Amino acid sequence: MSNRFSSVATLILLALLASRQARADGPEKPIFSFSGFGTVGAAHSSEKKADFVTNGFKPNGAGRSRSWSAAVDSVIAGQVTATPTPQLSAILQVVSEQNYDNSYTPHVEWANLKYQITPDFDIRVGRTVLPIFLLSDTRKVAYTYAWVRPPLELYQLVPVTHSDGIDASYRLRFGDVTNTLQLDWGKGDNKIPNGGGEARTRAAVTASNTIEYGALTARLSYGRANLNLNSFDALFGGFRQFGPEGIALADKYDASNKSLSFIGIGASYDPGEWFGNVEWGHLDSDSAIGKRTVWYASGGYRVGPFTPYLTYARATANNLSDPGLTIASLPPQLAGPAAGLNAGLNSVLRAKPVQSTVSVGARWDVMKNTALKLQFDRTRISEGSNGTVTNIQPGFQPSRLNVISATVDFIF
Repeated sequence: MSNRFSSVATLILLALLASRQARADGPEKPIFSFSGFGTVGAAHSSEKKADFVTNGFKPNGAGRSRSWSAAVDSVIAGQVTATPTPQLSAILQVVSEQNYDNSYTPHVEWANLKYQITPDFDIRVGRTVLPIFLLSDTRKVAYTYAWVRPPLELYQLVPVTHSDGIDASYRLRFGDVTNTLQLDWGKGDNKIPNGGGEARTRAAVTASNTIEYGALTARLSYGRANLNLNSFDALFGGFRQFGPEGIALADKYDASNKSLSFIGIGASYDPGEWFGNVEWGHLDSDSAIGKRTVWYASGGYRVGPFTPYLTYARATANNLSDPGLTIASLPPQLAGPAAGLNAGLNSVLRAKPVQSTVSVGARWDVMKNTALKLQFDRTRISEGSNGTVTNIQPGFQPSRLNVISATVDFIF
């Protein structure tokens, strides 16, 4: 997928270069511009039988795999923007970070062609950002916000960051208020680590509405997609061998061609001396993913180059366990396999995070375009849930998790 989009993006940029003569007469301006961003970080987790990661597409992190891990937050990216005419532009953004296979092979994060139909109406075709969170446009650009990372309880809820398809944006201005409506239609394919298969979304439709008024920014978003998650195929294939009861359980929890929906509300107020953010999100799927609700509140105060901040986040979910197959009614030779299937099902259900996190940290703008950040997270994981950790080992007893993170964020 990345190679295909790299080729398409290259062709787009070559086409834009060839169209240089289409630029209107006037002072010559560069058609191409380059920018980039990055984070160099290290994170330490108190949990030795599981890994702290930023999303489910990372194979390992801090804790069990490494006491200190640079893979949790480190990233480097470059972006080329081409603007041959005031109406036509293209973006190619390439990112290197820890991939599902533990490699750092660069992948295409954005690659799209944009046409500005009017000053307030534009259409993009290709790979674009998925506009569901308040920080969707910049969630990988850590320099743009105070925290080490956006609150995981919410931003792990939908870890997918881009969509392959088409989107359109329309802006309306009412005095000092700017309202932007964005519609996106596309698809996505994402590999699951450690042989977990692939998560595919099709016919994904997202609508977001953003209001900006002075220091206030607010966003309401809704998304819906057809999900195919083949990680559970073997498990639910086993359940289907146990007749009507097993088939009913498989139909209830299987994530093959199931509908997935998300609704989110967020607001940010940043008058300069201080900032405050609040976001809420709800994910609903008629599968083992279930129903999940998350919210966070955060605030910070700027004192010269220093910005201390405090964040509280909470995640809840339904249906963390199921009795599964009725073992007592089965013959002895089937009781063991049935018990194994029940254990597998409950392992999947426990993966839904039910937890709360208090984060305390500070940002220091040490020089132009460079910031040093320190953050301490204390997470309480509710009984019956494994929280947001991964790579869980035998003997893991979720309760409390402490994480220390340090990063240097920069843009260029």
